[in-house]
Amino acid sequence: MEEIIRDLKLLADRTRLTLLTILREGEHCVCDLVDALQTTQPNVSQHLRKLKEAGLVGEDKRGSWVYYDLTLEDKPHVQALMEHVPVPVEQLEWIKKCSANNCC
Repeated sequence: MEEIIRDLKLLADRTRLTLLTILREGEHCVCDLVDALQTTQPNVSQHLRKLKEAGLVGEDKRGSWVYYDLTLEDKPHVQALMEHVPVPVEQLEWIKKCSANNCC
């Protein structure tokens, strides 16, 4: 029960919930996430650190960039919730734009 409460508290933050919905669409580099959220890299990294500590995201370091993806296999309560969260269309458009311009 405590793990579920902790996870739901993490998801109560708009930025963290948005990050998870973006990552639901696939793996992304930190620079993509910074552009999508129009915030700073330290801010995104802080939120990602909390999500990683909770086991909600995983990371893969490639050169000087870190790529994140969802790791919800052992979190059915979060999986169920994420099925009902709408896709953040505006943020995904920023990511597509950045990827097309090879921002990373």
